Amino acid sequence: MSVSIHPTAIVSGDAKIAENVSIGPFSIIGPNVEIMANCKIGAQVHIDGHTVIGESNTFESFCSIGAPPQDTSYKGEPTRTVIGSGNTFREYVSIHRGTMKDNGITNVGNNSLFMAYVHLGHDVQFGSNCVVANSTNFAGHVKVGDRVIIGGGSQISQFVSIGRGAYIGGATAIDRDIPIFCTAYGNRVKLKGVNIIGMRRQGVDKPMISEVLDFYRTMEASALSPRAFVEHEEHMAEFAGNAIIAEMVAFIRVSEVGIAPFL
Repeated sequence: MSVSIHPTAIVSGDAKIAENVSIGPFSIIGPNVEIMANCKIGAQVHIDGHTVIGESNTFESFCSIGAPPQDTSYKGEPTRTVIGSGNTFREYVSIHRGTMKDNGITNVGNNSLFMAYVHLGHDVQFGSNCVVANSTNFAGHVKVGDRVIIGGGSQISQFVSIGRGAYIGGATAIDRDIPIFCTAYGNRVKLKGVNIIGMRRQGVDKPMISEVLDFYRTMEASALSPRAFVEHEEHMAEFAGNAIIAEMVAFIRVSEVGIAPFL
């Protein structure tokens, strides 16, 4: 299978383009770009920088991928953008490459849907199988786990972490960490509960889900902060042996910006 490049597209001779890639009208592909098989690049897409794109990704019109970071410390270093396989990037999605402040890589996993006007800032570490609705912005150094769903118009501040399986309502301003399988919304963000539907979809059994819900409610009712709560062994003894709770506790313990407050 051959590569299909529209006559109006500008593709550097140094770019690496695999088989069965299509590149639409007026798109621009830079010299340090590698695009693997079965990708579809729509009209007027700009892919630049040291960027690696895995197989079977779709980029709709006007996406900007691998652009320089919006950070005054960036001095043109050959930092990177790495994108996995099977993602869909709708119109006007923008992803900026990393900076030397972090590991120099903005990384996107596999099989996620990024709706129109989503922005991923420099050094973002993004998981797999996520859905991000329109006009959501991720500032630099944000970390997002797998199977996260984020409603449209949400804004995520720098250095925030969103745990896997979290569900975020639309128009949410996130300036604190969201633990795994939690639901949250609001400006500023507050924790609303646990994502029971998300756990069911991932095959978590009912007894374990019930324990997670009990843990969340106990922590919410406590006068202690989440960090202080999980450090008390007497609070944790009842929930020993639950892998989801153990992961949630580990997330809370390493939070650098703090956990979002309860609703």
